[in-house]
Amino acid sequence: MSGLVTAISTGAAAFSATNIDDIVILTLFFSQVNAKLRRWHIVTGQYLGFTALVMASLPGFFGGLMLPKPWIGLFGLVPITIGIKCLLNREDDESQETETQTQQSEGSYISKFLNFQTYSVAAVTFANGTDNISIYVPLFASSTWESLLIILGVFFMLVGFLCYLAYKLTHNTAIASLLTRYGNDFMPFVLMGLGAFIIMDSGSWSLIINH
Repeated sequence: MSGLVTAISTGAAAFSATNIDDIVILTLFFSQVNAKLRRWHIVTGQYLGFTALVMASLPGFFGGLMLPKPWIGLFGLVPITIGIKCLLNREDDESQETETQTQQSEGSYISKFLNFQTYSVAAVTFANGTDNISIYVPLFASSTWESLLIILGVFFMLVGFLCYLAYKLTHNTAIASLLTRYGNDFMPFVLMGLGAFIIMDSGSWSLIINH
């Protein structure tokens, strides 16, 4: 029983320490929900991105090696690219909203979940969580099979809770009013700033300059 409690508390502590900053990005995403970006795109994308982080950290459990931090930090280019795309396509997104809604209703069930919006959220989630890998690798490496499964179960349960909390925050009157008025304007800059921070913090800038 003590091992179970330890694994649960360890998983909750590790998740909270490494993913609390996702609440801001998720809240911004939920504030942008429209005919193209649906709530399930955000939730699915968050789970996909987080799953990719876990998969990248599992070599620690099997005794392997992970990529050097500067190379992992190059994923910071992803939110920068998405932010630039948001700026360039802002007007086009509004004009194509009705057309997209019709196309989505005719698409397959799977395509509604696995589309560009879903992958964009997943990419931002992964890029924002690259630092998590340095924490998850030693955590997984020190775990047994039983404790690893418990920790991963806690992780994925808390991902859902994080999405729910971010969604509820958009229904707060003050927050909703602020995001409705300014969300579309500063979302691209938040993404580009996030990408720049990831690149600078991980030391990836030297790789970009040298190439």
